[in-house]
Amino acid sequence: MNFITKFASLLISSCLIVLILLFMSGCGAKKKAPEEAVELDPGQQRVADWHSLMREKSGAPEMEKLESVNSFFNKLVFVDDLYHWGKEDYWATPREMLISNGGDCEDFATAKYFTLRNLAVPDEKMRLTYVKSLKLKQPHMVLSFYQEPTAEPLVLDSLIDAILFASERTDLIPIYSFNGQGYWLTRKQSSERLGKSDRLSLWNELRQRFNQEAIAAPLPQ
Repeated sequence: MNFITKFASLLISSCLIVLILLFMSGCGAKKKAPEEAVELDPGQQRVADWHSLMREKSGAPEMEKLESVNSFFNKLVFVDDLYHWGKEDYWATPREMLISNGGDCEDFATAKYFTLRNLAVPDEKMRLTYVKSLKLKQPHMVLSFYQEPTAEPLVLDSLIDAILFASERTDLIPIYSFNGQGYWLTRKQSSERLGKSDRLSLWNELRQRFNQEAIAAPLPQ
């Protein structure tokens, strides 16, 4: 075999080896096409953000929990029940409120209550409080937080972002309040327990729907 023939043979062999190596390098190590990010619609994104908030603040100090939850829900839009749900009075779950991007004063207050309960804030420290708003000249609901049973409550309100003591909210006149344990006739300086909160039909129905949602879609870990 002459020199030219030997050189050609070696060149062909080298090319075959390179091709085989290239083929083997791709076998089993083929890069996957990047998966397309699943874009959530705005309502689903708000629910996802809600879950993130609860995970992030699970170990936070109590006041930080109050401020974060109050700020989160106060970004939503106030919408009258009749326009929003086609009913005179409908209490939405937090998920329903987030999906629809709004609610009325009861929805804001109860959404904060349920979220803080999920964040391990004790029921006895919170009450949903019906007040008369002097500015709105109509009934209104807020969430009241009691650091101690006899302490002056802090007020979480959809009308303002600041969390203030009840005595600082001279625009609100308390009427009655309730939580998962009972309901009270409420005044500025005192309250009188009237009985169990299971007498409040809208409240009971809301709690049932919230619990059903929690079972169907538990908080992600």
